[in-house]
Amino acid sequence: MTADAAPATPGRLARQRRRLSAARFWRSYRTHRAGVIGLAALVLFALMALTAPLTVGSGVAGVTDAPGDPLQAPSLDFPLGTDRFGRSVLGLVVWGSRVSLLVGLLAAVLSVVIGTVVGVTAGHFKGAYATVLMRITDWFLVMPALVLAIALATVMTRSLGTVILAIGVTSWPTTARLVRAQTLAVESRPYIERAKALGGGHWHIMSRHVLPNVMPLVLAQTTLMISSSVLAEATLAFLGLGDPTVISWGGLLQDAREAGAVSAGDWWYLVPPGIAIALVALAFTLCGRAVESVLNPRLGVAR
Repeated sequence: MTADAAPATPGRLARQRRRLSAARFWRSYRTHRAGVIGLAALVLFALMALTAPLTVGSGVAGVTDAPGDPLQAPSLDFPLGTDRFGRSVLGLVVWGSRVSLLVGLLAAVLSVVIGTVVGVTAGHFKGAYATVLMRITDWFLVMPALVLAIALATVMTRSLGTVILAIGVTSWPTTARLVRAQTLAVESRPYIERAKALGGGHWHIMSRHVLPNVMPLVLAQTTLMISSSVLAEATLAFLGLGDPTVISWGGLLQDAREAGAVSAGDWWYLVPPGIAIALVALAFTLCGRAVESVLNPRLGVAR
């Protein structure tokens, strides 16, 4: 061994395996053209949201010092026109991306965490515990998630936390079903029996053997859930159940409806936030399908 060579410790080997696994994942992912396009779109939207305080500033949401006339058509000064208060629609769309993306991401993470915990524990413990969990999951599955989210958002205070909670606690059953099925498949493998025979407890089995094997499924499900969470947030805001003190894409659509933009033909008030919602949802869906195809090539997702 040379003086410059570092000892092959378990931690170093683990880091090398993770780097090699990430490199293999990226090489496979970039062969999916739709996934690459979706990822590029997400990067642009993320940059737009992160740089919004520098590009448009927080004052874009103010109504007392709006720079334009109400419902002004697109022009050189206002490329996407103005809203009913004279604010730039372009600036509002850029600023609203911060809330819409944040709520969609946090709600999806909450949903996937709940679904993963329910799915792993139900698949591991089985028996009466699993039966009760699965019956609760079935009840949530047969009930429309949007209706439950609307009911929950109605009885709670109107805030971003309420919207995140309403979406997260009503959209986890699909993840729970998928994770439970994967958990049952993992626990039927011989090395799980060996781990139990060597004295591995429930927490050891679930955290060291089951969870690492279901994480690829969880990752793919998360990317798919974000798109539906963004749409759900926009729907709740459009129905007037969002936080009225913040700017979001769904809130812009609700403002446009209240201002009569549909009947008046003020398309610039409606189209930009609607296109932004559709593009983000499509981008996350493309990324999710590509991740699914990379992690499980047998799915045969088109490239």
